Amino acid sequence: MRKALFLFVLLFFCAPFSANAAASNAAASIVLDAVSGHVLDAANADRKLQIGSLTKIATAMVVLDWAETGKHDLNAQAAVPAIPESLSQSNPMELRTGDRVSLRDLLYAALMQSDNIASLTLASHVGATLSAGEKVTPVERFVAQMNALARHLRMDRTLFVNPHGLDSDERKVPYSTAADVAALARYAMAKSGFRFFVSQKERRITIARATGAQFLYTLRNTNELLGVNGIDGVKTGTTRRAGECVVISSERPPESVQDGAGFIITPRRLIVVVLGATNRFQVASALVESGWNLHERWVAAGRPEKSRR
Repeated sequence: MRKALFLFVLLFFCAPFSANAAASNAAASIVLDAVSGHVLDAANADRKLQIGSLTKIATAMVVLDWAETGKHDLNAQAAVPAIPESLSQSNPMELRTGDRVSLRDLLYAALMQSDNIASLTLASHVGATLSAGEKVTPVERFVAQMNALARHLRMDRTLFVNPHGLDSDERKVPYSTAADVAALARYAMAKSGFRFFVSQKERRITIARATGAQFLYTLRNTNELLGVNGIDGVKTGTTRRAGECVVISSERPPESVQDGAGFIITPRRLIVVVLGATNRFQVASALVESGWNLHERWVAAGRPEKSRR
């Protein structure tokens, strides 16, 4: 009897974490096909929530779009601006006002290690190049571009108030939804440059002090699921209000279907968004697994266009 009971308990704890259980352990989630935008699964996907550092996906895309359209060099150096007290408490790279870091390395720091001061520096540098009315700071100009991007992507239930996602010291509390974040991630992962940034597990960057001294710093990606089940991105986020959040991208080899003498090649990629989870990586991992099963059924059914969103 004891042996049977032990076996039951062992099987219970070793059983896979189901998609239904995963959804119940998050405030909101969504799984979609990144190629078409078709929603495969969703729970509370349109509920307004805080998203923490998932905000930095928008920050990075404003910078990358600005660089692409204006032919700006990402190797250009940006100076760290005055650091507010709210950001100085967490400064793993020990950045100081006046330090200089390339825009490329700042993007790595913001996306891989979720560095808030790196995000602020990007916003300050790029915002200073944007035209705006009087009494608007460079960072405020930049955030306006983040919200313009959200409107362009039809993220109708999203408000950005800063480039880093902290939500405790703002007059307005930022918010978004799992569905809106998925739209943002889908847009970002369509860019090869962005995909490269978020797929790196480690990266060494250079920081130049105002005194002229230089030192190297090794970034480590906060996404613990990188490299598992085809996962090649995207971003983590955590604040007290937001809880544990994560966006995951999972890729599989493209589908190849013969069409006469040639072949039709269709990429396969899932976007998974988890907001307000008790264990974001466990939830996301389960949703990726179930998402690919749902994807296979959807493809077998002829890719019906009706979305569950």
